[in-house]
Amino acid sequence: MTPALGIPVPVAISLLVALALTIVPLPDAIATTRPEWVLLVLIYWGMAFPRRVGIVTAFVAGLFLDVLQNQLLGQNALSLAVAMFIVLQIYPRMRVFPVWQQSVAVAFLVTLVSLLNLWVRGATGLPPDSMMYWAPVLSSALVWPLVYRVLRDARRRWLLHLT
Repeated sequence: MTPALGIPVPVAISLLVALALTIVPLPDAIATTRPEWVLLVLIYWGMAFPRRVGIVTAFVAGLFLDVLQNQLLGQNALSLAVAMFIVLQIYPRMRVFPVWQQSVAVAFLVTLVSLLNLWVRGATGLPPDSMMYWAPVLSSALVWPLVYRVLRDARRRWLLHLT
């Protein structure tokens, strides 16, 4: 039960939900603290299905994110692909971490993605407005346990449904 691209159905659905959560309007006071939903979903599925969800999936999701956020085409694609490369290198260790330690690793990955995006923004003359640029690092680390549990339960239901 996989689409033509070889990505399991729950992965595709959760990526679409993450893309939708990325563009949902929020009040100005909390809009800058929005977690990096797409990255969080990619991290989970990269750990769960490292042979099916990889760098190409992250790159394509990043292209969709670039279009949705009206950013330089390839900006998020590059940063998500680099983050997924790192996830694929460390997933055997990261899988055995308790969720709170995974949150720390997630914070480092979100920081890396933010740094890569900052580099691209600086090169194009669009530096961040304030220090709130770094708020998604903390918010992503804080929501990681919830994302982890929701996606783990979805994966377990999906695998049980197939057997």
